[in-house]
Amino acid sequence: MKYVLISGGVVSGLGKGVTASSIGVVLKACGLRVTSIKIDPYLNIDAGTMSPFEHGEVFVLDDGGEVDLDLGNYERFLDVTLTKDNNITTGKIYQSVLEKERRGDYLGKTVQVVPHITDAIKDWVQSVAAIPVDGQEGPADVCVIELGGTVGDIESMPFIEALRQLSFSVGPDNFCLIHVSLIPVLGVVGEQKTKPTQHSVRELRALGLTPHLLACRSAEPLLQNTKDKLSQFCHVPVENILNIHDVPNIWHIPLLLRNQNAHHSILQQLNLLEKATSPALQQWTKMAETYDNITDSVRIAMVGKYVGLTDSYLSVIKALLHACVALSLRPSIDWIAASDLEDDSAKSTPQAYATAWETLKRANCVLVPGGFGDRGVKGMMLAAKYARENNVPYLGICLGMQISVIEFARSVLGLERANSVEFDAQTPNPVVIFMPEGSRTHMGSTMRLGSRRTLLQTPDCITSKLYGNSAYVDERHRHRYEVNPDVIRTLEEAGLKFVGKDETGNRMEILELPSHPYYVGVQFHPEFKSRPARPSALFLGLILAATGKLEAYVSRRQNGS
Repeated sequence: MKYVLISGGVVSGLGKGVTASSIGVVLKACGLRVTSIKIDPYLNIDAGTMSPFEHGEVFVLDDGGEVDLDLGNYERFLDVTLTKDNNITTGKIYQSVLEKERRGDYLGKTVQVVPHITDAIKDWVQSVAAIPVDGQEGPADVCVIELGGTVGDIESMPFIEALRQLSFSVGPDNFCLIHVSLIPVLGVVGEQKTKPTQHSVRELRALGLTPHLLACRSAEPLLQNTKDKLSQFCHVPVENILNIHDVPNIWHIPLLLRNQNAHHSILQQLNLLEKATSPALQQWTKMAETYDNITDSVRIAMVGKYVGLTDSYLSVIKALLHACVALSLRPSIDWIAASDLEDDSAKSTPQAYATAWETLKRANCVLVPGGFGDRGVKGMMLAAKYARENNVPYLGICLGMQISVIEFARSVLGLERANSVEFDAQTPNPVVIFMPEGSRTHMGSTMRLGSRRTLLQTPDCITSKLYGNSAYVDERHRHRYEVNPDVIRTLEEAGLKFVGKDETGNRMEILELPSHPYYVGVQFHPEFKSRPARPSALFLGLILAATGKLEAYVSRRQNGS
């Protein structure tokens, strides 16, 4: 197994995940099989209990793993299906070591960070790297490892020591270290500063790791004298100093790396030049350039809780992008804080209230994504009601589906206090209930998680047609509340149709309003399986409906053209 380690210095948030994903894309384009591992040095067991404000979205895998959003980048860029073990956290490592200690596996020895924690990290990396993630047999050729955080952080020290030991044990031909750093430009001086990177590399070398390549983040392309200075003081050949400067869209980054012969330097370090081919990135180039040249756009109202931090909805944004680009459109996302649509906001913040409603009414379609807690729920219901009554295309995901059920029960059935027991435990009309198998005492990994099968009840529904007339779909879930099966008949008699159910027939997965151009709610999260070249069917349907092209698209699909 060959390992490519991506570390980061100077500041966090430099885009190590996108860099690692892009390196994977280039190596894959060279004919190699690639897998990836993300190391997060925090003590949480996984990302599942973290607030989106704290860490961005929680990305869900097929096996139910709740992981860092960077694994979403890996899956989208590399078109692979990762497992929860591809995300390593300090919490997972310590938990596994302490379980061994409790069982007596260490035979009475004093359990220490070195060698027990570091050995556990090495063993985990090597065993996970061998798991195929691309649907083929046998291990991949290269494992790209991203070390989260910044070099010098106390919490990442055990991982750096473990990776130092790994580099020594696998040998120089099987290990390549790429250090991502920042080259700032001070406004007064206007000069590209290399000193932060020099200090960062010095720190890395003091810990026993020497970078083979530098990936320098900057606003503008690096000047030659900047590269020369970096080479001289960081002991990295000039040709191995890569520049990842700002680009129009992130699909350009693999092309940027290829144009700087990054693949050649990596393959040379890993002794893979004879096995690899020249990178074939024609489709990737076409995708990046197509997006740059798109002029038409579609307005999407995104009504949610966490609109202050767009990383909270990263996969939703990417799924919208994939769908729009497939239709030669540019997504114009209008972020609306759900609470700004509420009547209380009209009194407390009238300007925000007026702006939110003006934005909603200007949109071509409405999307209400997932979330937890009761903040902004009334605003989401108002958005769902507006879309339903005004024939505006609507997609509700997870909470967005539950919201549409509550709103329909209140507005159409006249059940004024209809609610979810999540928001009102004493509601006389619980149309959304806590799942029978859920845990009320533990938060982590107690939801219905991962890929589950949904059976489509009729080939006549729009969802079935968008999924290619399939009898079922396999999509990823993350929820602990569901539509109450006892109210389904009443809702359906009033016109709301549940066209997708789980294999028991008791759990509602997909709803549609047949009298509406496109009013769809899904209990699962279709955004997690959207890919640049294969957009999610439901997001594609939303954008088609928003641009008045849905009927023509569906009839073309029906006729096999």
